[in-house]
Amino acid sequence: MWIYEKKLEYPVRVLQPDIRMAKYLMAQYGGPDSELSAAVRYLTQRYTMPTNRTKGLLTDIGTEELAHWEIVGTMIYRLLKGVPPEQLRGTDLGGYFTQHDNAVYPADASGVPWTAAYIQATGDPVTDLHEDMAAEQKARTTYEHLIRLTDDPGVKDTLKFLREREVVHFQRFGEALNEVQEELAKKKVF
Repeated sequence: MWIYEKKLEYPVRVLQPDIRMAKYLMAQYGGPDSELSAAVRYLTQRYTMPTNRTKGLLTDIGTEELAHWEIVGTMIYRLLKGVPPEQLRGTDLGGYFTQHDNAVYPADASGVPWTAAYIQATGDPVTDLHEDMAAEQKARTTYEHLIRLTDDPGVKDTLKFLREREVVHFQRFGEALNEVQEELAKKKVF
């Protein structure tokens, strides 16, 4: 069971609307390396982990990824708040507006809707943890690219927080991989 505290894990400050940045951020909202993809991946893979500790880790990080998804969605919403449809059309978000208005919808920066095909759960804990480590590195790289695309200090600050969480998750998955490999190497006596 989770306890939901009705505030963001990290504050989102947006100084002014920025349509292009909102569009770029969609990569982390509904793209293949997005927070949504990470959350679904980890919350699915946890079932086949061989130890309670690794199951718990995947549950914890998967839940935190949902909190990050909420942060990214909040940034997108605030970056688009009050922007007239004419401006959205001028930045290639007219199609998005047509289908979703001001709703934040899980699609990538090119407008491709999120799909479960973005995630993997093989049932092999070693393979899945390697996948998770790679996913965290890809997300870290995406955040670094996004940081370079904005001049808004509030957005940069939030993106830096999210980037650092990817680094921590990568480290935790590395530790979990070691634990799982040790568990699998133990001699089983029947």
